[in-house]
Amino acid sequence: MGVPERLAERMTMAEQHEYLRARFSRRTMIRGGAVTLGAVAGGAFVPGATAQAAVPSGRPGTEIVDGAHVAPFGRHLAYGTDPRTEMTVSWQVPLAVKKPFIRIGAHPTDLSRKIDAEVRTLFTPAGVGASGNHTQYYVHARLSRLKPGRTYYYGVGHQGFDPAAPHLLGTLGTFTTAPARKEPFTFTAFGDEGVSYHALANNSLLLGQNPAFHLHAGDIAYGDPAGQGRTDDTGFDSRIWDQFLAQTESVAKSVPWMPAYGNHDMEAWYSPNGYGGEEARWTLPDNGPDKKNLPGVYSFVHGNTAVISLDANDISFEIPANLGISGGTQTTWLEAQLKKYRAAHDIDFIVVFFHHCAYCSSTSHASEGGVRQEWVPLFEKYTVDLVINGHNHQYERTDVIKGDKVTKKLPIGGTAYPETEGVVYVTAGAAGRSLYAFSAPLSYEGNEHDVESVASFVNVKGGKQNETVAWSRVRYLDYSFLRVDVTPAPKGRLATLTVRGIAEDGDQVDHFTVARRAK
Repeated sequence: MGVPERLAERMTMAEQHEYLRARFSRRTMIRGGAVTLGAVAGGAFVPGATAQAAVPSGRPGTEIVDGAHVAPFGRHLAYGTDPRTEMTVSWQVPLAVKKPFIRIGAHPTDLSRKIDAEVRTLFTPAGVGASGNHTQYYVHARLSRLKPGRTYYYGVGHQGFDPAAPHLLGTLGTFTTAPARKEPFTFTAFGDEGVSYHALANNSLLLGQNPAFHLHAGDIAYGDPAGQGRTDDTGFDSRIWDQFLAQTESVAKSVPWMPAYGNHDMEAWYSPNGYGGEEARWTLPDNGPDKKNLPGVYSFVHGNTAVISLDANDISFEIPANLGISGGTQTTWLEAQLKKYRAAHDIDFIVVFFHHCAYCSSTSHASEGGVRQEWVPLFEKYTVDLVINGHNHQYERTDVIKGDKVTKKLPIGGTAYPETEGVVYVTAGAAGRSLYAFSAPLSYEGNEHDVESVASFVNVKGGKQNETVAWSRVRYLDYSFLRVDVTPAPKGRLATLTVRGIAEDGDQVDHFTVARRAK
């Protein structure tokens, strides 16, 4: 996108955004292109602004067409702040439409409740990456005052396309709100999906797990394939998001798809923090510490389990484009959330997910020192039950760790007790993108090769620091995801998280249990 690599490496995300906007504006005016300065300045979705953004005049496809000829696609759900009563349904339309809406009811023949939806228009001009002028229309409907533990039918539409019409009933979807009390449930997780046949295969297996929700630990679609938070990435292509949301719709139309943001999710063109595009595409719980700078930081509770999404770009030494963007507020918020959830009488487990790995022995990115410095002490202080990461395109699971040391070896099938022992970390970054490598032999269920130590490194402020680690317990190098089964228990008995690594072919490559006395 035009910033020399030597310059981009020294620029923050905000500086790159300003550089790109200024350079692109000058170039288009000098060359007499179709895009004017005003169109460039208003050509992207701006959080908090009105839904319709400016687009170049005279460009084909900007006029609203007959809605009967336009079908919604890419439906994806997300929990609201209270998953028991709130849900957001989001989708795309390929062209501008009038009066988008959602219909919702308890039965497919009873969709009388009709709610207006919001359009967020995201314009990417030719010259910003690989595509020509491209406009994306993301539509969002926030639903509230729902009943806990209830399954709803819904249909999305607009003027000329009514999902309640008999010939369109096949377009309906369903979702189920979180329960009002503790009940057994399953959730799934992975990171680093992108668009590929392997991603499709993983999604088909995900749906078969019947998850209550799905966690995506960053690097979502790879519209930015370089992932350095740099504007010299000429491979950037906003159209990848259209393919991604169509690919995941089979799951995300009925399962809340809850993302955290990774390094490939920073897109410099749209906003100073790189997340303007993400804010057009997603509507996530609005309870984080800094909505302006960190829209992917939030938390929610499902049954007896609290889930926290973090943005590790804020503390990454390896890829520092957004390093320090929160000014420390994210870490302060994290501790407050951990303290609140650990004290809550109805919450047993705390699961934290984010992109960069706290502990991983991959030969590519390995471990992030910023995470170890800022967040690992808090995970240990508040005895977090499970940490899920992506970033490294493989499956790796640690022993139980505390103070950077193994406190307990956790073999396949073993049980960890975080109240007294420490934290288990899982890297689940093999959702669909090309795979990385390990320096140590693979070791997984049915093919165990224990080693005393593994040569690796950690990314610190000054660069890479070599280390020899003893915590690498399971290493699997093929496409996979996590399944977590949550089983509550009466007060004083052991509630459990049963964590399984599931390969693309359905085989189980790892399983272990996290147990804690129920409150």
